[in-house]
Amino acid sequence: MIGDVIGKPGRVAVEQILPAIRDERRIDFVTANGENLAGGMGLTVSTAEALFAAGVDVVTSGNHIWDKREIYAFLDQSERVLRPLNYGTHDVPGRGWGMYHALDGSELAVINLQGRTYMQPIDNPFTEADRLLDESSEPLPPIRLVDFHCELTSEKNAMGIYLDGRVSAVVGTHTHIVTGDERILNRGTAYQTDLGMTGPIDSVIGFNPATVLPRFINALPTRFEVGEGPVIFNAAQIDIDPATGRAIAIERIQRLIEV
Repeated sequence: MIGDVIGKPGRVAVEQILPAIRDERRIDFVTANGENLAGGMGLTVSTAEALFAAGVDVVTSGNHIWDKREIYAFLDQSERVLRPLNYGTHDVPGRGWGMYHALDGSELAVINLQGRTYMQPIDNPFTEADRLLDESSEPLPPIRLVDFHCELTSEKNAMGIYLDGRVSAVVGTHTHIVTGDERILNRGTAYQTDLGMTGPIDSVIGFNPATVLPRFINALPTRFEVGEGPVIFNAAQIDIDPATGRAIAIERIQRLIEV
């Protein structure tokens, strides 16, 4: 599971490194958060398809999925791009979860949720997760991966504990800073508060400091631009028992890449 991929530098890094990682580590399935892929804000059809070509199976997202209107129709057409489930279903394009098959033949579910604290006041992600897990017309397969796109570490931590034993993994995205708290929770769910970004390391969460610092120095509005230079690739490898859906191991993967 790959964290937020930032602009062209992040995409190029994924293209350079992911095929080898899949081969070396015998990875069966890959997710990546793509909401910052198109120029740092939003997702386009071409940038989504570039991730697919690089070996990403499903693209998850968050609040910036709506920044490029061209993606709206694609969200309805493609089952491989998810938007957060708790935006609801009324007049909202796309889907918040899906079922897929890994290379080893295992069936799995990927679920995309978004937090609400300091973010849009959308539907409750906790009760929406309950509805999906407990009230679906057909039971979800044992392997269940959750990307929780969320601002607060406490809200992410709470979701991990809330879903412990009910899903295989809960990993956080959105804050772009990797956390070192990866672990297996008491009931068998792999957890990490934030996967971190795949984007320029000499930056402010992926963006050119010159376009960000004025907001902190004198509160002037600026237009963020994606940073340049070496890219930090952040992801987590999660090993799961396909029969039970319980996580066996979680390992952070971090590589510095010249792009």
